[in-house]
Amino acid sequence: MTDDLCHGLPFLPGNTFRDITKSAHHRPQTLTYKNGYIVPKRPSVGIGQASLISDQRILSEINELTVPTVARTHEQYPASPPTVFVPGHVAFDKKVLRFFGYFHQEVQQSPQEQYRVRPVIISYYLEDDSFCMIEPEVMNSGIPQGKLLKRQRLPKGKQGDFYHWKELNVGIDISVFGVTYRLTSCDRFTQEFLLSEGILLNEPEEIPPDPYTERRNKPQRAYVTPSDFDSLRQFLTMDRKVLRFYALWEHADTIHTETRPVVVQFYLADDSLEIRETHEHNSGRDPYPVLLHRQKVPKTIKPDADPFPSCVLEVSPKEVQEYYSPRDFIVGEPVSIMGREFLLYDCDEYTRNFYQENLSDITLRPLQIQPRQGPDFKREIPPYNGFGSPEDTVQNCISLIPEPPKKDLLKMLEKDGKVLRYTAKLDSVNPDDSGRRFIMSYFLSNDMMSIFETNMRNSGIIGGKFLEKTRVHKPGSTPENPQYYSPADFAIGSTVEVFKWRFVLIDADLFVLKYLETLADEIPAQTLDSLRKCLGQEPTKAQTTADDTPETSGGAV
Repeated sequence: MTDDLCHGLPFLPGNTFRDITKSAHHRPQTLTYKNGYIVPKRPSVGIGQASLISDQRILSEINELTVPTVARTHEQYPASPPTVFVPGHVAFDKKVLRFFGYFHQEVQQSPQEQYRVRPVIISYYLEDDSFCMIEPEVMNSGIPQGKLLKRQRLPKGKQGDFYHWKELNVGIDISVFGVTYRLTSCDRFTQEFLLSEGILLNEPEEIPPDPYTERRNKPQRAYVTPSDFDSLRQFLTMDRKVLRFYALWEHADTIHTETRPVVVQFYLADDSLEIRETHEHNSGRDPYPVLLHRQKVPKTIKPDADPFPSCVLEVSPKEVQEYYSPRDFIVGEPVSIMGREFLLYDCDEYTRNFYQENLSDITLRPLQIQPRQGPDFKREIPPYNGFGSPEDTVQNCISLIPEPPKKDLLKMLEKDGKVLRYTAKLDSVNPDDSGRRFIMSYFLSNDMMSIFETNMRNSGIIGGKFLEKTRVHKPGSTPENPQYYSPADFAIGSTVEVFKWRFVLIDADLFVLKYLETLADEIPAQTLDSLRKCLGQEPTKAQTTADDTPETSGGAV
């Protein structure tokens, strides 16, 4: 129906009509996948064939309107075979142009190098005109390498254009994102492809060497014939055998020249040397005796290594011509070691025997060195400063960091918890103090005293702690030689002076009498009698016999 309606009418708007018999209104596909490749789709005969033929006719009519027809002549030319259309992404699939090049990376704040040469591999994909740049990885380079630029089209200039394979060649520079890459060579496929397209390649170039890599390359190893000296045999035969010399070192680096005694030890096992200082008591020096740690000390350096900065760097065995040996140490003569003079004045017995057996041509001449005598200072303990106890003042003189005075631990364990308690009154001219009563406690474990005042109703005085636990010295004793109160001094009716306060003992516990009777040999009889009389205890026969000793009678006289 459509063919009849459209027949003879020009292909103009309004002269075409919709085919009402058309049932397939989808958009036809002209390409399909075959074995992973995109190929043009051939129309198949079947359902919708009429619609496809009608579409082809419409396309043919459009071509007739747009393409001018050539006037036919009487001669007929054979028709050319139709060409098969192949898309570019199919024709150039997996075809890559590969160029080799490099770029310069500037190195700042380095006096040894100004730039580094970094090689790259530039891949150009003909399928979509994209680039990919990869830097070959180098072991232990310390530089993040690998893919420098992911696959993408590279812009050229500021006009928005992109690089094309027609603009690539060997021996040219391309600028990509501010970095200039130099193309030096390409692979064989790239060379053949460019030649087939009529592009003449320039001469390939070599990638210049990297200055940093060249500097790090190790020179060729030079082999030196080893010595025939058997060091293992020397170690096995001379192990633990040491030559010991006593020397004096005149230290002139300080303001006042000073002579220090040192010990020079020469180890025969490996010909090493060690120097140790001899520190005197209270010399004021740090306790570090090693002046030179054990090592082989060079005696002579090769002439070509004279400008070697030995004060900054260690001398390697290649620069040493000769090391110190036992022949260089002669008792009675000075020896220079590391720029310092040491006077060897004596040695030990083993060293003398070693020189007599092995080096008999060397004569040892010991020198008599007068010992240095310093001024004799008399140690005097300073007077008591009033802080703490006199024992604390003595501890300040013994050490820089004072420690607590040592206590009698055995006495503390035996007499722990044993306390002698007395009742005392205050010996004062003030009548208000006549009614005040105190409990005086004497601790046998550490010979300390404490005083506690009892509460008296309507006295107007608040009771409580009068004296905390402390040692109390007797009146008239000096801080240099203090004398403290003991249980023998506490008799009933006696007066005890505690820091200018006078107390009169008027009563005691029964435990006081029982404990002091066990120490009857150390306690005066007057003290025991006063306690018995106060507590109403009659002395036993054994106690009476003990009181009638020559010491007691002598005291009475």
